[in-house]
Amino acid sequence: MSPSHLPLAGKRGLIVGIANEHSIAYGCAKIMREQGAEVAITYLNEKAEKFVRPLAEGLAAPLILPLDVQADGQLEQVFAAIEETWGQIDFVVHSIAFCPMDDLHGRVTDCSRDGFLQAMRVSCYSFIEMARLAEPLMKNGGALITMSYHGADKVVENYNIMGPVKAALESTTRYMAHELGPKGIRVHTISPGPLKTRAASGIAHFDQLIDDAIARAPQNRLVDIEDVGNTCAFLASDAARALTGEVTYVDGGFNIMA
Repeated sequence: MSPSHLPLAGKRGLIVGIANEHSIAYGCAKIMREQGAEVAITYLNEKAEKFVRPLAEGLAAPLILPLDVQADGQLEQVFAAIEETWGQIDFVVHSIAFCPMDDLHGRVTDCSRDGFLQAMRVSCYSFIEMARLAEPLMKNGGALITMSYHGADKVVENYNIMGPVKAALESTTRYMAHELGPKGIRVHTISPGPLKTRAASGIAHFDQLIDDAIARAPQNRLVDIEDVGNTCAFLASDAARALTGEVTYVDGGFNIMA
């Protein structure tokens, strides 16, 4: 297939959340680039830059920018750079989440106020902020895509406070899909099965969760970051123009099991 006929040819978007080559965000960036998109990439801080920059350069990213969503003004600077460079944007991939370890490993009942607010700030509210900044740049419509997990809908042992946080994120997806739909902006949540990423390593007894997913999923396998990337690329493409507001599971069917 020639470059001009690739599914995402001519589309440009921001991908947030790459930490290393095992990140879900990197799987999305890699597949979307292969399908013809230009991608702007962010890194959390100077420590992360040395891991992210080579990956971004390998994707020929024209913009490689620092972004800590908790730092005042940084998100606005990212979108200002996008507007200056491209003038508009077609998609945003939000693949970030955080919770202080003490709160992540404790009961929901015992979660601290500060821990809950920080988890919501990074994992959910930042998606709202990105949508608000992307909206005026999505002049021809577009797609906003975020990442959740089955623990948002069902109780998953040791997922703890991130379950309610991701549930809020999924609900936010539906409300923003309703609000932005008239402008041709679609909003999606992807819910991957467990993946061996750096972020997931913070979940207690994660290996047990992996084993359970393999045993119970109809496909009896783990998904990988390319599986998620393929779904993300589809949702950002014109082929998905009639889809919005949904949670799309990429988990080998695990979510359908009792």
